[in-house]
Amino acid sequence: MQVLQTFLHSIQGVMTIIIMIAVGYLLARWGWFSEDSTKLVARLVTQIALPAYMIATITKQFTAQKLLDTLPGLRFPVLNMAILFGISFGVMRALNIKKSHRGLFSSMFFNSNTVFIGLPVNEALFGSSALPYVLVYYMANTTIFWTIGVYLIQRDGVGAAKFDLKQTLKKIFSPPLLGFMIGVLIVLWQIKLPSFLMDDFSYIGGLTVPLSMLFIGISMANAGLSSMRFDRDSIGILLGRFIFAPVLMTLMLIPMSIPVEMKQVFILQSAMPVMTNAPVVSKLYGADADYAAVMVTETTLLSLIVIPILMVVVQSNLIS
Repeated sequence: MQVLQTFLHSIQGVMTIIIMIAVGYLLARWGWFSEDSTKLVARLVTQIALPAYMIATITKQFTAQKLLDTLPGLRFPVLNMAILFGISFGVMRALNIKKSHRGLFSSMFFNSNTVFIGLPVNEALFGSSALPYVLVYYMANTTIFWTIGVYLIQRDGVGAAKFDLKQTLKKIFSPPLLGFMIGVLIVLWQIKLPSFLMDDFSYIGGLTVPLSMLFIGISMANAGLSSMRFDRDSIGILLGRFIFAPVLMTLMLIPMSIPVEMKQVFILQSAMPVMTNAPVVSKLYGADADYAAVMVTETTLLSLIVIPILMVVVQSNLIS
């Protein structure tokens, strides 16, 4: 009975997400969004709504002690992605991935969509108490993507791969991460912001989840569901995102004496779809952006099936 209740709860949480994605998809199919307006939605989320959401939620949900207790958990997503990075080379050889896709393949294999999908999903399933752990995973994921991940994608491009420290730091210290850092400083220094300012952060931050889901729906419509394919290049990514990543994270966390909710969130975050930034970066450096876009679409759609199954697993007695 408990398993059935968990499954039904997860289905309801995922259905909340699916409906918002479907609205974005249908509106895009009906011609509501041009390329410029799609970019605007993404910018509103990443540069306005999400930073405000970070500040509002951290200052409400965190205490200084809770922050200090949570941040050491950063080692788990970092270690998970480092091991997945190594595994990706073995999978590439086993599946004989084409040379022009190998850097992109590896990057998509170990990086998760922790914001546009991960944040709304975890909030729908666990509530606002999951946010600290979502943000810890996000810190690790965004840093690794904009360093190792982007370098790997560059290797598939037309030019020589290079590491640009200035551009990398600019991407890592993005508005969402800066919002996170400001929220952390407010909590640690016990700064009391005016109530009207906190209300503004809450209202603007409230745009994060619906706009994120609309953006995913728009992206799916633009990529076209007919472009989905199941060949060696895509099957390898599906294995990485939905099998290797959560299994590895589960095995890593089971023996650890950390909060159960941290374990649950980390396992779900590890199994999120391919990052929506992957096609953008691929296009920028001359890699196969169409391949990246297809994988974003495929993994996002399949995650709607995988997430309820994972929810039953992470809320079982095994994860405690």
